Amino acid sequence: MAACPGSPGALRRAGNEEFRRGQYGPAAELYSRALAQLEAAGDASAEDRSVLLANRAACYLKDGACSLCVADCSSALELVPFGIKPLLRRAAAYEALERYSLAYVDYKTALQVDCSVQAAHDGVNRMTKALLEKDGVNWRQKLPPIPTVPVSAQTRWSVPSAQAPGANAPPATAPRGEGDKTAAGMERARVLKEEGNELVKKGNHKKAVEKYTESLKLNKECATYTNRALCYLSLKQYKEAAQDCTEALKLDPKNVKALYRRAQALKELKDYKSSIADIKSLLKTEPKNTAALRLLQELSRA
Repeated sequence: MAACPGSPGALRRAGNEEFRRGQYGPAAELYSRALAQLEAAGDASAEDRSVLLANRAACYLKDGACSLCVADCSSALELVPFGIKPLLRRAAAYEALERYSLAYVDYKTALQVDCSVQAAHDGVNRMTKALLEKDGVNWRQKLPPIPTVPVSAQTRWSVPSAQAPGANAPPATAPRGEGDKTAAGMERARVLKEEGNELVKKGNHKKAVEKYTESLKLNKECATYTNRALCYLSLKQYKEAAQDCTEALKLDPKNVKALYRRAQALKELKDYKSSIADIKSLLKTEPKNTAALRLLQELSRA
């Protein structure tokens, strides 16, 4: 049956249209009316309410009402835990409020749900840099706990464009083959990566490569590629190191470690032009990176 003009569904669609036109205040009002109607009718499914809250949060975020955005996203996540949209919007609001630890946790949680979300990768990189500047090298010790996302939530959620909050976006088809992730698989990948990290600390780079390789079969994560690249550099396997950095950069095009380590590998392979290009890309993100500046000096003399 078609939705009547003042029904929650019609109000939500009207809100979406206002949002697309950049009318964030009127859009928020329409979402509020839809929420009120659902609750008054006692016909408020958790999913419908969560979507409307997340959509209204997008309006608040656009208008700079970050505290209201956080409140709506938190309510949406109580109704439907681990929704990508409210996680990303709350992270962005926390970031604007300079609550970087909370933003970091939300971005990392979003990546557990779907590791292909570029906005979350970019957010993690920004928050890592901000927290390092704010709290120093031990910044991780001050983080709130990052929740473990259950398998039921580890699906590929449809992420709307920046122009529209989107209608109700159910989980899309899960990725096939290598991309198909389960909670057990993701956890196993994390454990293998940590084992690889411990082996690196002990200087056993060859064994660490094996651990990272097993981890990457379960979860293609940027950090695992850059970690394995570090091992390949130590083992003087420069082509493999460069390739791993290239794979990492497909996942996160501005990743500083990947750019630096690929530049190191390319220097050893005597591809000085490409190495310099990587360092220059890195310096756009971190203009005061001393290791990169030093390598650039070395390359200019090569």
